[in-house]
Amino acid sequence: MVALAVTVPAGTYAYIHWISDDAPARLSLDTAADPPGATVPLSGGTDGTWVPHASSSQVGYRVNEVLFGQSKAAVGRTSDVTGSMTITGTTVSNVSLVADMTTVSSDEGRRDAQFQGRIMDTARFPTATFELTSPITLPSPDATMANVEATGDLTLHGTTRPVTFHVSARRTGGTVAVSGTIPIVFADYGIPNPTFGPVTTEDHGELEFLVSFTKEP
Repeated sequence: MVALAVTVPAGTYAYIHWISDDAPARLSLDTAADPPGATVPLSGGTDGTWVPHASSSQVGYRVNEVLFGQSKAAVGRTSDVTGSMTITGTTVSNVSLVADMTTVSSDEGRRDAQFQGRIMDTARFPTATFELTSPITLPSPDATMANVEATGDLTLHGTTRPVTFHVSARRTGGTVAVSGTIPIVFADYGIPNPTFGPVTTEDHGELEFLVSFTKEP
């Protein structure tokens, strides 16, 4: 029994720290990959409708997992992001985003099965959405960098709640990349605690996003 008590945590430590892959870095402007044509100068100004570029956009979760006393960040993401953003002058008047939760995946199949089934029940709630409810004011019409607060309605697991969070934005040619993190308390959205088997989690996590918008013609 003593040997087992020592071996299990030691094996878990070795798995987490030496064998399993490190968790992906947080989504941020530093990790943004510009879509094709991003360096092409923007024509016609920023006014108009912008849409997410799927191959350069990601939405996902980050939750701390503890296995036999050893902690590791669990991260799952999807690139299936659709929606639009409207800019007029220095005002972002509309942002509407939809993430396909059925395609969220991590580096662990058992975790993904729990996420798709018991935790997020994606058969009933296949999408997560965000709708901007208060306009955002940009520093200037031709600003290439901005750090602003966004307020809107976030819907997860079929429950909608108001949220306010920090957003970093960068314009490169004809692309606007926006990134941020929204703290999530699972009970607020009726989401069961992700704890399963020997893996335990806290009662909260983070929603991360990095969306690269390109202007519609």
